[in-house]
Amino acid sequence: MPKKKLGIDVLTAARQRIAWSFDTFEKIYVSFSGGKDSTVMLHLVADEAKKRGRKIGILFIDLEGQYKLTIDHVQYCYDLYADISIPFWVCLPIHLRNAVSVFETHWICWDRSKVEAWIREPAPMSICDENYFPFFHAGMEFEEFVPEFGNWFAEGKSCACFVGIRTDESLNRYRTIASKTKETYEGKMFTTKIIENLYNIYPIYDWKVEDLWIYHAKNSRPHNMLYDLMYKAGLTLSQMRICQPYGDDQRRGLWLFHLIEPETWTRVVARVNGANSGALYIQETGNINGYRKVSKPEGHTWRSFAELLLHSMPPKTREHYENKIAVFRMWWSKRGYSDFPGIPDEADYAMEAKRKVPSWRRIVKSLLRNDYWCKGLSFTQHKSEAYGKYLKLMQERKQTWKLD
Repeated sequence: MPKKKLGIDVLTAARQRIAWSFDTFEKIYVSFSGGKDSTVMLHLVADEAKKRGRKIGILFIDLEGQYKLTIDHVQYCYDLYADISIPFWVCLPIHLRNAVSVFETHWICWDRSKVEAWIREPAPMSICDENYFPFFHAGMEFEEFVPEFGNWFAEGKSCACFVGIRTDESLNRYRTIASKTKETYEGKMFTTKIIENLYNIYPIYDWKVEDLWIYHAKNSRPHNMLYDLMYKAGLTLSQMRICQPYGDDQRRGLWLFHLIEPETWTRVVARVNGANSGALYIQETGNINGYRKVSKPEGHTWRSFAELLLHSMPPKTREHYENKIAVFRMWWSKRGYSDFPGIPDEADYAMEAKRKVPSWRRIVKSLLRNDYWCKGLSFTQHKSEAYGKYLKLMQERKQTWKLD
């Protein structure tokens, strides 16, 4: 879908989208992370709320493993907008991805059984009571919590959740806006229906990263000072990310903890399996992390190397990857790669990179990369409530397929 110029600047367009949302929806809340995008969005939404004398919800899901600078910034913003907001600072045991270990592929922030190992104490205003939200259960997935919160906050009324994503950050974010199959509100592409009466609103989707800092330069609004230190550490504007540090994308920034907040880093290393090795090696290419070109050990094929890697994993993790590989092989067997000889050991490198052809080398790269959801093999992440059923189904399927 080609981009269409609106004839106005991005700030004016964002303010118009926000004003329309206030006109349209009975309830409003902001999904706030303390990052550069959601901070600018919060300032803009708060401006409109003040103008109209309305209160907005501010949801911050505290993932424990975050910079103190980010927490300080979040607290400052909550204090700044205390008169027009209903605060929800969530410090609950939520299930998160750990991409730096095959032995602990997930972890639970604010795990009540590991209080002594917490990276820091929750903020005084935090929601720590597991019974506060009627829908919550310990170990709930982040992706599960977010829509449930929206449904709870809406109370059956029409509700807008402001989300600070920009299309130039990734193809997936572009698709979120440009999708022709999603349900929108009144055909406006900057909206996405989540559940009945609840819509995500993306008011700054067309901003570039430079626009965010131009906004701050022209307006005396607080920003997360972490970005200043990231800039001093040599990161480009597009490389600056804040989130829980162990995710598949976020792990590339683990090394920054050493430089920016060494006191936090000592707690991070002790808290989650693999953090230290992740920080040491995540920037490396080759076999250490499966990035770019990889090589197989002498005397191995790519298939035998994949099998070697699988057998080095804990049983639960190995079963997870074997299920994914079985589906991958079966899918391609129906598209010209029959059971014999099956998918090739390797194929044209450029075609592999574009995911146009299967190969065992592609499988090896996913295993080395600790690509838990096998996105490199064209899979998407499972919804948590369906994953248990998926495991049972895969046991039955593998027996039927009889893959060697």
